[in-house]
Amino acid sequence: MRRHALASKRTDQANEGASRVFERKYGFNSVGLMGISVAVLMMVPVVITISIFYRHPQSDQSWGFAEARVLEGEPLKEDDPPISTNELKDKLYDGLLAAGLDDQSCISRYQSSLYRKSSSYKPSSYLLLRLRKYEALHKRCGPYTDSYNRTMEKLKAKQEIGPTDCNYLVWISFSGLGNRILTLTSAFLYALLTNRVLLVDRGRDMDDLFCEPFPKTSWLLPLDFPVNQFDKFDQKSPESYGNLLKNNLISSSTGSPSPFLYLHLVHDYDDNDKLFFCEQDQAVLQKSPWLIMKSDNYFVPSLFLIPSFSEELANLFPSKETVFHHLGRYLFHPSNAVWGLITRYHEAYLANADEKIGLQIRVFDTRPGPFKYVLDQILSCALKEKLLPEVNKQQAVVTLPGNRKLKAVLTVSLNSGYFEMIRDMYWEYPTATGEVIRVSQPSHEGYQQTANQIHNRKAWAEMYLLSLTDVLVTSSWSTFGYVAQGLGGMKPWILYKPENETAPDPPCRRVMSMEPCFHAPPYYDCKNKIGTDTGSIVPYVVHCEDISWGIKLVDRDEF
Repeated sequence: MRRHALASKRTDQANEGASRVFERKYGFNSVGLMGISVAVLMMVPVVITISIFYRHPQSDQSWGFAEARVLEGEPLKEDDPPISTNELKDKLYDGLLAAGLDDQSCISRYQSSLYRKSSSYKPSSYLLLRLRKYEALHKRCGPYTDSYNRTMEKLKAKQEIGPTDCNYLVWISFSGLGNRILTLTSAFLYALLTNRVLLVDRGRDMDDLFCEPFPKTSWLLPLDFPVNQFDKFDQKSPESYGNLLKNNLISSSTGSPSPFLYLHLVHDYDDNDKLFFCEQDQAVLQKSPWLIMKSDNYFVPSLFLIPSFSEELANLFPSKETVFHHLGRYLFHPSNAVWGLITRYHEAYLANADEKIGLQIRVFDTRPGPFKYVLDQILSCALKEKLLPEVNKQQAVVTLPGNRKLKAVLTVSLNSGYFEMIRDMYWEYPTATGEVIRVSQPSHEGYQQTANQIHNRKAWAEMYLLSLTDVLVTSSWSTFGYVAQGLGGMKPWILYKPENETAPDPPCRRVMSMEPCFHAPPYYDCKNKIGTDTGSIVPYVVHCEDISWGIKLVDRDEF
């Protein structure tokens, strides 16, 4: 303390002497100097604030306080500085995401824009409006609200519920993770079109894999929901809409004998179940306050064939191939545990690459692999389309001046053999172009383990990592690949399904659109009540590249 006091005294004396010199030279006295000092001090916070707003946009510490307040749902005051960068716009995916959610409980929600390029596909203003209206509806009618509690009492008592101000759609967690993501997207779109509140059966791990997508409410079905034997629902269930139709127990005049209706939209559904996609049957379903749905299909394309939905869908999605791209980015945010898997792997293997190439390899051969014909097909596609460079087997070393381009190849497969053989090829021989090839694979689980929580975390992380690549090659029939291409906004090269253990020629083709394929669509003309090809009714619903009987959405107005 004595040393500090002595130093302060010496500093004061020095400052007093300097002040006299300054006063004699420039005509300022100590009072004037004090005024200047105060003014300088007042400018410091302003300078700091400006520097925050203009910091590098890729830094996750670069939010200005005005931006942070918007994300927290607080209104800006008149004296708040304007948001002068595109950072907030990017974080919210051009307004697709709602502001106001806790970024710490779901770090990926506002950090994901740091890892992926801005999408060239912008959501329509009408879609943004409808999403905000849906969020308000979900908040008003969601779990444990007054409306939910009132209808729940009648559901528990198995009483007729009658007209209500809130109607619900319960989605059953069923099938593999890729299928679940696609069917949940389909269910959400149906809820949006029919003004229903979507509630999600958490199954074994839905709450572990994904964040809550809607502000200040939950999409998870409460654990005390009275109808809980979801695994027993099938076509023959007494509440099945198709079964009720078959037995003439429901119609537009009689209504439903059950307080809820079960919709069986699994791949094994019959002709009565498929009437869900008919206009007149939608009129019947609208009278039921509670619908419970099970599906393993991306049935969105058939929703576009229902006349009463067509105008609304055209307003929501002027670009028809963007349905999953927008709704997938809106709904599915990796939980913090999964986000850790994604970001750690990205930083270690992908972050500094000049180009990132994703290879998604799904093999339907049940024998243990790897198989040479599969590797031949992958390499044939990648080399023919110039996604990967040829190797120079004549020269041991190829040197080029200057920095060489680094391509990071992300291989995703249940088997590690394909990754190892591609890696070894680029290790043993130099590339003909001089490019450096880094090949990696996050996991190799051996076989699909639908009920395994850790397995599903890795699967979700790998789908997401594939969506962050610049170029993508996927496998036929694979919903895993569909999810990656849709989230990434990419049109991948898709590998044709091999026949007779032979690599197809050509090995792959570029997809028409980034939309997933509906593998099991109905072949029925609802108006004329006859069988028909639903892939030839309208120009924007066509047959898929990988499954000839499947249908998908494309951006095309004329045949």
